[in-house]
Amino acid sequence: MITLTQLEYIVAVDEHRHFATAADSCFVTQPTLSMQIKKLEDDLGVIIFDRSRQPVVPTDIGAKLIAQARTVLSATQRIKEIINEEKQEVAGSLKIGIIPTLAPYLLPIFIGDYIRRYPAVKVEVEELVSEEIIKRLKRDTLDAGIFVTPFHDEKIVERPVFYEEMMIYAHAGHELLKKKDVEIQDIATPDIWMLGDGHCFRDQVVNLCDMHDTQHKNLPFDFESNSLETLMKIVDREGGFTLIPELALLYMTEEKKKQVRSFTTYKPLREVSVIYSRHYTKQKLIDLLCEDIKQVVPPGMLKKERGRIVEWKK
Repeated sequence: MITLTQLEYIVAVDEHRHFATAADSCFVTQPTLSMQIKKLEDDLGVIIFDRSRQPVVPTDIGAKLIAQARTVLSATQRIKEIINEEKQEVAGSLKIGIIPTLAPYLLPIFIGDYIRRYPAVKVEVEELVSEEIIKRLKRDTLDAGIFVTPFHDEKIVERPVFYEEMMIYAHAGHELLKKKDVEIQDIATPDIWMLGDGHCFRDQVVNLCDMHDTQHKNLPFDFESNSLETLMKIVDREGGFTLIPELALLYMTEEKKKQVRSFTTYKPLREVSVIYSRHYTKQKLIDLLCEDIKQVVPPGMLKKERGRIVEWKK
């Protein structure tokens, strides 16, 4: 008979690709974990893991069984959620991944209140790039992501929560700050500082101004950062400009806001959503997460019609 414990063990090994590490994560000894997985293989008449390779990898049939094991474990977790919902209790655990261009601006204004409001919910938040969030959602090692959409993946559910404007942050002496009207074509220049590869905000900027071949010829050195805060500091010191999300204004002094410009006619927006896999079980916690985020962002950001969404995944 297949047991839930055996399914948990094969999922752990798939996640860590190492029997000893997987055993530690399951709080059992390696011999115990190995014995249970071997028993499962014997009962099913298949080999789930290729142990001749390091790190260990699933066999073809093993990968299919592990995917089904994740679904079964997720459905089992749903039983606990149904009981909590029936008792009208807000309890459980919630593992959230959030992208780096949202984390420093969104987390401080909502996560503390969320934790205090629902003390029986154990919240874990990790800052991750977009593709890593998707990967972990599909492997059920995250419950939800706070993420820029649309992503166009039938296995992922997207719940839009707000729409923030993409804005220009320029050096105090930059020509853009002297213009009465700023249009999209004005930023397709070599003196723009960009985030590095892997950030959806970078891809949005590239798609916005069609600058796939633009080189930083007017900049004192070639640099791509993983932090918008770093880019803004470099702009202040070295010149040029970068694009920032609207939430960043919440943390700026009035003096710094003088270096920010909106686009005059075309208002580029990024759609921020709470996302989760289609077999997600913690629906109540997701609903509360979405509502809590909507409560803390400026009311204007709830309006999709105030601009046009810039996609990042083509």
